[in-house]
Amino acid sequence: MAPRRSRGAAAFPKPVEPPAPQKPDPDSLYAALDLGTNSCRMLIAQPSGSQFHVIDSFSKSVGLGHNLGGTGRLSRAAMARTIQALKICKRKLARHEVAHMRLVATEACRRATNARAFIANVERETGLKLEIIRPEEEAMLAVISCAPLVGRRTEQLLVVDIGGGSTELVWIDLSQVPPGERRRAIMRLRAGFRGDPGPFPAARVVDWISVPYGVATLREQFDDVEDDAARFALMSVFFEEQLESFAPTHGETARETFQIIGTSGTVTTVAATHLGLRRYDRNKVDGLRMTSEQIDRVIRGYLRAGPEGRRRDPRIGKDRQALIMSGAAILQALLRIWPTDRLSVADRGLREGLLYSQMSSDGVLEEDGC
Repeated sequence: MAPRRSRGAAAFPKPVEPPAPQKPDPDSLYAALDLGTNSCRMLIAQPSGSQFHVIDSFSKSVGLGHNLGGTGRLSRAAMARTIQALKICKRKLARHEVAHMRLVATEACRRATNARAFIANVERETGLKLEIIRPEEEAMLAVISCAPLVGRRTEQLLVVDIGGGSTELVWIDLSQVPPGERRRAIMRLRAGFRGDPGPFPAARVVDWISVPYGVATLREQFDDVEDDAARFALMSVFFEEQLESFAPTHGETARETFQIIGTSGTVTTVAATHLGLRRYDRNKVDGLRMTSEQIDRVIRGYLRAGPEGRRRDPRIGKDRQALIMSGAAILQALLRIWPTDRLSVADRGLREGLLYSQMSSDGVLEEDGC
């Protein structure tokens, strides 16, 4: 069956493009930096209609949360790596003279006992002021970034953001929102999960959860298990157990009106493997809809390849090969639980949500692009 992409796949945000030929007005530029447990990533963008145009970007695996589960602290080596990456971000922000920005840190800094000292050191070393955001805001921002991928027939939506140190899941009821308004209703969640949508049809957040295990922390939890297949099985069962309290549905949910959107490096890597890409192409991955059978086939292939085979696989990449199986274990657990046999792939997430939220609050985005 030929791969299919959602109609809104290209709607928001626009893919990374070459820099504009004319230097943009710095006052029109926005930046979003996401410092997670494993990666430091940033986007610099300019509003463009109901979307935005990416001017510059940065992404690097820094392993900030390495061994955090064992010590409860950020290590000196991890903090030093991260600060070096943040210095690059600072240079990019200065070169573009970015006027508006939000620079956030997530699970590793939420959990580390020395996080406040680290944040203060970052400001001294780089001049950047990081804010540690709550899990609810992290989940909300991931949700609004995925709004263009929501199908018109979707009445029940689960958005899953698999991070390095945590996994956020948000269940949304859209059954009372007219099909043509469902994407806009989700974007209005920028006011918060319990915010007042005003006179507009409202997307109802039935339940949400932030599980304190992502690809890095789940892998560390089972680091002592030597057998590759056994470790994968244990991780998947363990993660499923973490979701016992997250049960927003009671009774049957029609599969054709239920949609899961997955946003993470794990999900996009699985999609790229399924497509057989030798070089990652966001235009082919973002918005792709995969069946649970296709996802399972990719995961079985990873298991057959073993650690060495995955390390040599260019579709996985050096930065992700050590964490792909913990992410796959989370993905497999989710597909066992929820009433669907399809997953929509989103190459978008916290950074895009941060950009949209800033631009929308400033009134520089048009309303009619969803």
